[in-house]
Amino acid sequence: MKKINNILLIFLSIFLFASCEKNVVEYKADPLEEENTTLFQIYYMVPLATGAANNINKVELNGELLTNETTPLNTYNFIPSGAVSKFFTTKSGNVNLKLHRGPVANLTLAYDQNFELPTGRYNLVIHDFSKPPVLIPHQLPFPTTTTEFTGTTAWVKFSNFLYETAGIPTDKKLQYQWQYTVDNATAEKSEWANVGKPVAFGESTGWEPVTVNKTIEISAGTARIDYRIRVIGADGSDQGSLVVRNSAGNMVDYSDWWNAQIGRIYHHNLAGFRAATPIASVRTFTAK
Repeated sequence: MKKINNILLIFLSIFLFASCEKNVVEYKADPLEEENTTLFQIYYMVPLATGAANNINKVELNGELLTNETTPLNTYNFIPSGAVSKFFTTKSGNVNLKLHRGPVANLTLAYDQNFELPTGRYNLVIHDFSKPPVLIPHQLPFPTTTTEFTGTTAWVKFSNFLYETAGIPTDKKLQYQWQYTVDNATAEKSEWANVGKPVAFGESTGWEPVTVNKTIEISAGTARIDYRIRVIGADGSDQGSLVVRNSAGNMVDYSDWWNAQIGRIYHHNLAGFRAATPIASVRTFTAK
């Protein structure tokens, strides 16, 4: 009887193995041709007033529809929308991008540019309707850090798309700086620290670490981080704070703050007019 049981176990094992071999789980997907493929997002940083009149309600790449009014490209925003790290894909090479803005019933062709798309992942930043986009590499892999206990790091990439007034990009090299609350009980602040190196118009830092000192111990971890911008001279010297027009029409030192969550990775894009309206401000987007 023992021998019969052993034989039955052998047959059962063979049957289960064969079943596993025959029922391989597969997912239908097209392989990504890395050598001839571009993944991209489109950022709309043209210095314009927000509102329906300036929203992009039709986007075409090489004559094919990318998005329409169901998922518009609003001013100071980006597409594809709705999820972090979501991209359009196309074959690398020369492409044509068209943006149509305004009400759906009366769309106007606002942008029609040919440019080269290299292989890789890029943020296409539209800052002037008469110029090709600035291509910012979307760096991968994302930075990480390993800790024994709770982490304290988020990452920020600062991009400079500041205009002085209409048609005049800033000629200032800008150093983005951050400061965090060291002690939540006393509200003691850290010294100011640089977010990467100074950047000229159309340039970006890398993914730069900032410290998140969360206020609630048992939580995912979110905290306020303060930011300022310094103007850097041709000789590398600090020329003082960036002075911008505020909503009241006064010229003031730029300052702002944003919450950051531990482990998250953010874009901070400076856009708008420094000395006119619409006024300049930093728009943030979560990359991860």
